[in-house]
Parts: sequence; C-alpha cells; structure tokens
Amino acid sequence: MSTPALIRLTVAAVIGFAILIWLGMWQLDRLEWKERIIERIETRSERKPVTLERAIEIDRKLRDASYVAVKVEGRYHNDLERYLYAISRDGEAGWHVITPLETASGRVVLVDRGFVPLEFRDPKAREVGQFQDVVTVAGLLRKPGKPDLFSPDNDVDANQWFTRDLGGMSRSMFPGGTVDVVPFYLEAGATEVPGGWPKGGQTRLELPNKHLQYALTWFSLAASLLVIYVVYVWSAITGRRS
Repeated sequence: MSTPALIRLTVAAVIGFAILIWLGMWQLDRLEWKERIIERIETRSERKPVTLERAIEIDRKLRDASYVAVKVEGRYHNDLERYLYAISRDGEAGWHVITPLETASGRVVLVDRGFVPLEFRDPKAREVGQFQDVVTVAGLLRKPGKPDLFSPDNDVDANQWFTRDLGGMSRSMFPGGTVDVVPFYLEAGATEVPGGWPKGGQTRLELPNKHLQYALTWFSLAASLLVIYVVYVWSAITGRRS
C-alpha cells in the first residue's frame, strides 16, 4: 500500500470511528434523558391525587405537569363527546371517548374516558355507560398532542380526531369561546363502567428504553472498525516488507 493510500484510509477510518463513538455517546445521553422521564412518570402517577384546582396551579408552574394524578368531581356533558382514533393496549382499533366534565364551580375539563371498539362509538350502543349524575373521576393529567408527518388531518365535521387538539375540540364543543376549558386533558383510570365501555386505564406508562443497547451497538461497530483497520494496515505493511 502506498503512503498516500494509507493516509486516505487512515483519515476515513478516523472519521468513521469518531462518528460511531459520537453516536454511542449520543445514545447514552438519550438513555439518561429517558430514565429521567420514566422516573418522573412513576413519581407523579403514584402520588396521591390532587384536586383539579391544584393540578391547574402545578401545570401553570411547571408548564407541563403530565402524569400528575388528579381527582375531580363533576357532571359529564355526554352530548358533546369527541372521538380520538386510537389503538387499544390490546392492539384493537377504535376510539377514545373524550367528554367535557363540568365541576360545581363551573370549571370544564376534557376527560378521556377511555377506549371503545369501532362498533361502540355510537353512544346508543353503550347507553348504560353514559353517566347522568355527578361522578368522581380519578386519572392522569395529559397535555395536548402535536401531529406528526403521518397524522391525518382532524375532521371536525365528522367528529373524527387523530391528534389531541385541545383547542380544536374545545371550540367544536363550545363555539364562540364562551367556556373556559382547562388547558389539559384528564385520562381516566380503570374503573367499572356499566356495559364495560368506555374502558379507562389506557395511559401507557411503560416507555420503551433501548438506548443502552443502541449505544453498545455503536461502540461495538467502532471497535470492529478499529480492529479491521489495524489488521488491514498491519497486513499491508508486513506484506510490503516481505
């Protein structure tokens, strides 16, 4: 191998090695970030539920109080249900039923009551589960979602939602902005509902965390590149000398 060729090979190997090490370090940073999120979710969701008023204060202070446990009492406006397309924890396609709940003080919070299969979207198919009296709802605070590149547009007229557009849902429920809706959702926990639907407790608390495996993969590739480079160069040098 000529000296210029060896220099080019070495430069390429160094660049490749540096990129692989950087990717491994980046995954370690992501691991630390994900572990903080998981710890925060566990801590918040396992604490004693706070009142809706307290949840509003916490969310205003933290700007994102996701997964804080909340308990609220009020009455559902069942005629204003909105339907968010979802896949259940069991892998079934259907809808999350999102219903405004009004407290005695006049506060309105949108409650994600849980999942219903496609055939139970129509409230008439689950009429026994439409609470008319004052109810107590315990659940987790969740912030509005943002659409990604693959999210279909929400169809307001057809009442088909594919992202948690709290503003859009609120305006469709209360035209004219006459009602001040709390700036977060409440995902209801698992409770017994007459007829079985909607089925609460759909919050996904277990986040995938494979960043350590990814980091080890990048570091392994970097080590392999180094070994291949050393073996190749050594073979080239010793072959030239013989």
